[in-house]
Amino acid sequence: MKKTQHLIHSALLGLAITAAWLPARAAGSVPPAESFFNYPAFTGATLSPTGRYLAVRVPHEQNGRYMLAVYDSVQHKINVVAKFGTRDVADIQWVNDERILFNTADKQVGQGETVNGPGLWAVNADGSGMRQLVTTNSLDSSGPRMLAWNYFMGPVGAQDSEWVYVLSGVSNDLQGKLDYVNMLRLNTLTGRTEGIKRPANAQAYTLDDAGKPRLVSAHTDGSRTVSFHIREGDSEEWRLLTTFDAYKPNSGSFMPLSYARDGTLYVSSNKDGDKTALYTYDFKANKLAEKPLVQLENHDFRGDLLLREGKLLGIHYEADAEGTLWFDPEYKALQDEIDQQLPSTINNLRIPRRTGTPNVLVTSYPDVQPVIYFLYDRSTRKLQPVGQTRPQIKPGQMGTQDVVRIAARDGRQVPVQLTLPPGGAGKKYPMVVMVHGGPYVRGVHYGWNRETQFLASRGYAVLEPEFRGSTGYGYKHFKAGLKQWGLKMQDDIADATRWAIAQGYADPQRICIAGASYGGYATLMGLVNDPELYQCGIDWVGVTDINLMYNGHWRFSDDMSESWKKYGMPEMVGDQAKDAAQLKATSPLEQAARIKRPVLLAYGADDRRVPLIHGLAFRDALVQTNKQVEWIQYDEEGHGWQLPKNNIDFWTRVEKFLGKHIGAGAKTE
Repeated sequence: MKKTQHLIHSALLGLAITAAWLPARAAGSVPPAESFFNYPAFTGATLSPTGRYLAVRVPHEQNGRYMLAVYDSVQHKINVVAKFGTRDVADIQWVNDERILFNTADKQVGQGETVNGPGLWAVNADGSGMRQLVTTNSLDSSGPRMLAWNYFMGPVGAQDSEWVYVLSGVSNDLQGKLDYVNMLRLNTLTGRTEGIKRPANAQAYTLDDAGKPRLVSAHTDGSRTVSFHIREGDSEEWRLLTTFDAYKPNSGSFMPLSYARDGTLYVSSNKDGDKTALYTYDFKANKLAEKPLVQLENHDFRGDLLLREGKLLGIHYEADAEGTLWFDPEYKALQDEIDQQLPSTINNLRIPRRTGTPNVLVTSYPDVQPVIYFLYDRSTRKLQPVGQTRPQIKPGQMGTQDVVRIAARDGRQVPVQLTLPPGGAGKKYPMVVMVHGGPYVRGVHYGWNRETQFLASRGYAVLEPEFRGSTGYGYKHFKAGLKQWGLKMQDDIADATRWAIAQGYADPQRICIAGASYGGYATLMGLVNDPELYQCGIDWVGVTDINLMYNGHWRFSDDMSESWKKYGMPEMVGDQAKDAAQLKATSPLEQAARIKRPVLLAYGADDRRVPLIHGLAFRDALVQTNKQVEWIQYDEEGHGWQLPKNNIDFWTRVEKFLGKHIGAGAKTE
């Protein structure tokens, strides 16, 4: 135990601020894959409501299992308060000033081997009062007053009592499709529960900043309608607020973000415009306020509201990078002071539930380094480094990021993130065009990314286009991607690649395209549409046929909802009947004979998002006319790789594949 305490103390406190962010490009050996793909050494840090304690997950030095450790900033002591021999501490939530709620996972098995639920436990900050509240499987009933395994940690409550919220999804069909979600109050000392009334088909609950349930979204699978219900004052009754079409973003729809205790509802909506903005909702007029509270120039609003004790202190948001808009002058001054001490990083302040507390947690990062955690003492005005997610990563061995906007062939502005290897510009690099999944998501975010930086550390430039259909850049950019799989979405990727060549960043004879999920689909269609542009392709867990998404396969189950297949896919991807010719022309499976470049394929046998049949069918078709096919199957994995050993194996294979087909990366000295 003394050895454990010593190692945790080193992980928490053994950092130096002065050298942490130096961007020196020192020569040295290439960092091993383990540095990128092993689990983080310090993660999940969260302050107690008063800011006295910091709870965090750190791995055991022998078995690697995540433990729950608590740092007491008053006594300057670190204590392990929970650990297991066969499970890892996972999510952490403070119940009150002295008690912690947590669940578990088994991070040493893949998705296909997971047999237990996460369970739920509570423990005091000093390690006393441990109680299991939720079982991990149907056979686990060893303790009194434990809820069944299918109850999960709910939204954060008031953090001023021993009560928390838990959720349980209810399914009424054999496929496990969600029907509705129940929410209960749970006493973490006694295990006693209290029910909460819900509207029919409730799916998600929003609490106000006093911890009271105020808003519920409801939806029935097979329907395209989403409804919102509110509960006002001390009433336990829910009333219908509004309904809208889930597949028409400009139909007056909005997404609830936060509910203040004074009754103010904050929502995001594009309100028939292009960019999503932050609004308040006018309950009397039953509509959004006329003017937005926050609107970004080039991005949809995405962020978190810092509501504390009934006051909106500020808003975390994301544009090209993260930032904070402070309404409270005291916290704005605090942000300015911390930014002066850490001038070359994004510094996010994590404010405890109670205002005026002595400590603030700061998460700090640039593009070349994973997150470092600091505690800022407001009385001494000093920053104390408390943890580093990946201390073995050296900034000088990482690539630098830049975001530019390029013109596609039809004039549309397409955001592109370019990461150049250590050593900066001035070279024609071998390049990997990395296509994000989704596809209707934002793909890139400023900050250290393990996959991108693994490639950059090997001397490859990485290009990540936010092709039309990507979210975060306005409704017009999103809408321009509807029904454009393999068409204009694909053209944007090719146009971004040609831009990188024209700018002198990429060697035109040494470019590989890669991606997962939709990115895997786009990889294969890139080899179909633009064979002269890409010398090879890397597809992992990629869609290979849109009709197969619709129809499925009797041997493989999927998690596609009926609403998505009935309404979303026909309008956003393509209609099986009306667009039959297009779906065939843009199917990698149907067009496999046209792919002549080397291809690396990797799939998880337990993938329910893109079942294994996508990979098997495409592989069998491709090898008929292409002898340069490498196949990897991870039997215990799902939609992506969970286990470090599989991530390390996959990316080591990727490095060898790239070296074989586009040559070794540029030297990074």
